Amino acid sequence: MATTSAQPTPSLAEAERDPQTTLGLLRHLLDELSLLFRQEVRLATAEVSRSLSALVTGATSIAAAAAVLFAGLLVLLASAVLGLALAIPAWLAALVVGVAVILIGFALLGAGRAKLRATAVKPEHSVESLTKDKDVLTRRTT
Repeated sequence: MATTSAQPTPSLAEAERDPQTTLGLLRHLLDELSLLFRQEVRLATAEVSRSLSALVTGATSIAAAAAVLFAGLLVLLASAVLGLALAIPAWLAALVVGVAVILIGFALLGAGRAKLRATAVKPEHSVESLTKDKDVLTRRTT
C-alpha cells in the first residue's frame, strides 16, 4: 500500500511572510507600475516642454516677420505717395527700400513657418514607451 504524503497548506501568517506570495508579487507589481507611471509622466512633461519652447520660437519668428512686412508695406506706401506727388526719381529709392524690406520679411516668415512645421507637439517618445509598456503587460497577463 502506497502512502501519499499531503503537503500542508500554508497559513495566512506564513503566506504573508513569504516574499514570493501572490500578495507580495502584487505589491511589487503595483510599486513597479507606480514608478513606471511617474517616469512616463516626467518624460511626457519634458517632451511637451521642449515642443512648446520650439513652438514659441517659431511664433516669435512669425511675429518678427509680420512686423518687418508691415514696415515694408509702409515704405511702399510712402514711395507711392512720393512718386505720385512729386513725379521725381526720389520715389524709386523708396520703392527699392520697400521691396528689400518685404523680401527680408518673406525670408523671416519662411524660416518661422519651417520651425513650426518641424515642431511636433505630440510627445512621441512617451507614446512609444507607453505602447511598449502596454504590450509587455498584455503579454504577461495572458
